[in-house]
Amino acid sequence: MKIKLFFLFFFITSVSFSQFTNLPNFDEKDLVFGYFIGTNQYDYKIIYNENPEYPISVERGIGLNVGLIGELKLNKNLRLSFEPGLYSNSKKLIFNERRNFTNYNDTLWTIKSNNIHFPLLIKYSSKRLNNLRPYLKGGISASINLSELESTLENNSIDNFEFSKFNIYYELSFGIDFYLRYFKFSPSIRGVFGLNNELPDRVPNNPWTGNLKKLLSRAVFINLSFY
Repeated sequence: MKIKLFFLFFFITSVSFSQFTNLPNFDEKDLVFGYFIGTNQYDYKIIYNENPEYPISVERGIGLNVGLIGELKLNKNLRLSFEPGLYSNSKKLIFNERRNFTNYNDTLWTIKSNNIHFPLLIKYSSKRLNNLRPYLKGGISASINLSELESTLENNSIDNFEFSKFNIYYELSFGIDFYLRYFKFSPSIRGVFGLNNELPDRVPNNPWTGNLKKLLSRAVFINLSFY
């Protein structure tokens, strides 16, 4: 880990304080395109009607992001960014109270998601410093989940429990543009927060799901972008 951090620090300082200004006219373009790859972690913010007797936990998994980027210049510091992509992930809902389950596998739902994600973001960039330029992004996004719930608790009447397929989020991101000799490299970290309740209209009235009020998706994206 120390070696990786050393090389990362060396890369950043060498690019930032190079005696040459790379891609000096890159930010003068009205429209630029790129692509990104990265990782994600999804979980749920679980809200109950009252203190739960049978709480539910979420085990997060690491997923993969891939997508395209289009940026429209609005002024010297602002750009409008559209970043459609595919975000694959697998997470688990764990029902911690096991005494009333006849099968251990009934205590676990594996939720595989393949989200087509459509963020529309405003990018604010600071003044360029040699070959780097920090930025902030914020905006809204929508996603469509193409996957189905893999496991149901049929022995306890929690079958036919379907999550919302269409979701709305707001997003906040921080990153740095590094101007290299032939292209721009932009690592970033982003928080994604669901706005709509993903519970279905009819939730089975049992000790495990009857007390649920809201399920709100949350995620962290780490993307490496190339322009």
